[in-house]
Amino acid sequence: MPACFRVGHIVDVRRWLWNFLTSHAKRVDPRVEVVLEDDDKRQGKSYSVRLRFGQHLGPAIEFDFREVANNRGRLAWCTSVAERTKSLARELVASQGVADARPH
Repeated sequence: MPACFRVGHIVDVRRWLWNFLTSHAKRVDPRVEVVLEDDDKRQGKSYSVRLRFGQHLGPAIEFDFREVANNRGRLAWCTSVAERTKSLARELVASQGVADARPH
């Protein structure tokens, strides 16, 4: 794994996770947003992520800081998280009666 992806600073890992999830959620529908929570009690330990479509929020997804920091350079882990994100985004969009016209 490239040295630039090893562990990393809390801010860098948070930014990477938000950008990664956002890029995959928006492939389903550009109106899907990522809400990342890392309040004081979570800082440096974990992240809670929810997808938002309009006023509707999807279920929370928990990410451990170390897991993200250690695996963000691994293709298999990234592929799994990307597919999970797109699946949740499709479910959220569909639950609002909006069809996903993009190929899966």
